[in-house]
Amino acid sequence: MPEAAALAGPLQLLAPKWQMARHRAKRHQPGDLRRLVVVLALGALFWIAVFAIGLKLLRYFRSAEDIGNLLAGKLLSMMLLSFASILLLSNTIAALSNFFLSRDLDQLAAAPVRPWTLYRARLAETALHSSWMVALLLLPLLAAYGTAYRGGIAFAPFALLVVLPFLCLPAAAGSAFTLLLVNVFPARRTRDLLSVITALAVCALVVLFRAARPEQLARPEGFQNFMQFIAALDAPSSPWLPSEWVSEALMGWLQGKSVWLPLARLWGASALCVAIGGALHARGWARGFSQAQEGANRRSEAGAPRSLLERMTSRMSATRRQLVMKELRVFARDSTQWSQLVMLAVLLVVYVANVRYLPLSGEGMTAVLRNVIPFLNLALAGFVLASIAARFVFPSVSLEGRALWLLRSSPFSMRDLLWAKFWVGAVPLLGLSLILVGATNMMLGVRLFVHVVTLAAIVAMVFPLTALALAFGTFYPQFDSENAAQIPTSFGGLLFMMSGIVLIGAVAFLTGRPAARFLVAEHYGWTRDPVAMVLPFIVAVVLCVSATVVPLMMARRKLDALERG
Repeated sequence: MPEAAALAGPLQLLAPKWQMARHRAKRHQPGDLRRLVVVLALGALFWIAVFAIGLKLLRYFRSAEDIGNLLAGKLLSMMLLSFASILLLSNTIAALSNFFLSRDLDQLAAAPVRPWTLYRARLAETALHSSWMVALLLLPLLAAYGTAYRGGIAFAPFALLVVLPFLCLPAAAGSAFTLLLVNVFPARRTRDLLSVITALAVCALVVLFRAARPEQLARPEGFQNFMQFIAALDAPSSPWLPSEWVSEALMGWLQGKSVWLPLARLWGASALCVAIGGALHARGWARGFSQAQEGANRRSEAGAPRSLLERMTSRMSATRRQLVMKELRVFARDSTQWSQLVMLAVLLVVYVANVRYLPLSGEGMTAVLRNVIPFLNLALAGFVLASIAARFVFPSVSLEGRALWLLRSSPFSMRDLLWAKFWVGAVPLLGLSLILVGATNMMLGVRLFVHVVTLAAIVAMVFPLTALALAFGTFYPQFDSENAAQIPTSFGGLLFMMSGIVLIGAVAFLTGRPAARFLVAEHYGWTRDPVAMVLPFIVAVVLCVSATVVPLMMARRKLDALERG
């Protein structure tokens, strides 16, 4: 029997999770079919929209005889560079959980399983969990390229042949990077390890993004002549990165050029990364796994951060203060929660950096248009806040799990529990919103009126977005979920994002329209209508207050019903 276990392959190690997924899919609950139809319809609409936009853009590029193919190739290269950076970060985070923090690793560590077999099984699981969303997004984009260039049916298997090593490379590199860090920092807790990953990831992604030099393509007047602009388009942004090899292979196939060299580079680099990762895993996984378990219980939670939090919550009642401290401790102890901050920090850095390189000083950019752009930025910032609320606030009720019965049997009221969860989510979002919109407004150099309106609007969005996330998380809980990152992808998370997008669009429209009228009237000397100026702001305030109070009341009634049940 031990020999049979030792000879088990990666498929045998993945079989239990596959059986669990099949069993979960076979369990039919009321509303499952409706949810499936809604998700498939929204996914199809998203794919159709991405495909249509991409196809229209590529056909427009092809209409330019001299630079059309170069622009299409440069666009594909930049998209793949962004996807590669996201994949590397996502695989690094997922590898930490799959290789060192998963619950079944205790049994696998004691079983006679070969290191290479365990490595291949966990590598496949890491790549699947981290790459499925990017793969789904690549599908309509590559379909648009194949349709625009008439690649034919053979383009589909060739694209699959190119994309597979592109997805495998970040998985192998991220897993090896995580293994090295776990062995280098043996006495640190997991959150200390993730802080190192955060700093390195931010620096790496900023360097990679700036290497693409996207602002030069948007401002051809910055080049001395047209040939210099063509040379910049034709030159690879990062010839040593796999994203450039994928772009070269795909565009080469579509244009009838040789594709064997970039294809050989992709598969060779992928095989080399997997081999190096397997060798490192065989030598260092056991030590890293042991020290990752030991480091999780070291270091007291006392200290300056705890003292600061106690001083900040000193004026609360004892019940609410303890509930707030409970929420913060649960968040601090869950490494999967901390790991998501890596992706968040990197995306925010890239988001703010993009605003700096917007072409706002070229011809045709008037002062009015420059002061209208912040309201588009307001909508994007609201979407960022909604995504963060979906990741951290929406799962908060579900994460109570089996411990919810303790709260039911305790003298704590559900109102105090919701109050603690609401403010623990709203206060960080409030600070983040002020930094996000304030920093971008300063880079854009907007007027004081626009600055005040956009700051007030983003602050007003924080509270209803937090309340909606908490309410939808209460109505669609997943108490049996083992991974907090999977909870926002449920049906309730989809409904929250849809509601949040509607709210963001309404607030951005209600605040942006009168502000734009004010700027246009001031610029051209027109008279202003006080009613048309004030009424939209009043409607926006009423909308935000209603979208905050009503969801919280509904969530409280839902929790009270659960308590009575």
